[in-house]
Amino acid sequence: MRAAIQRSQASLAALSKEFGINPKTVAKWRKRQTVEDQKTGPKEPRSTVLSETDEATIVAFRRHTLLPLDDCLYPCRPAFLI
Repeated sequence: MRAAIQRSQASLAALSKEFGINPKTVAKWRKRQTVEDQKTGPKEPRSTVLSETDEATIVAFRRHTLLPLDDCLYPCRPAFLI
């Protein structure tokens, strides 16, 4: 659908009616160079709860034990509640 919008010479209103989407969406997709989704979210994701040291400790524990994240919650919890 994005490729068809980019190739089309029809108006924004006509394309939005044809595809059943908002004209602003048509305009946004028409401006883009590719049809791929763009990344969203923070450029450098980080925890809003843990310090960098705490996060590194949990990551190291998880890599060492090869446990899923849910299984790491209980063993790591006492260290971060103190």
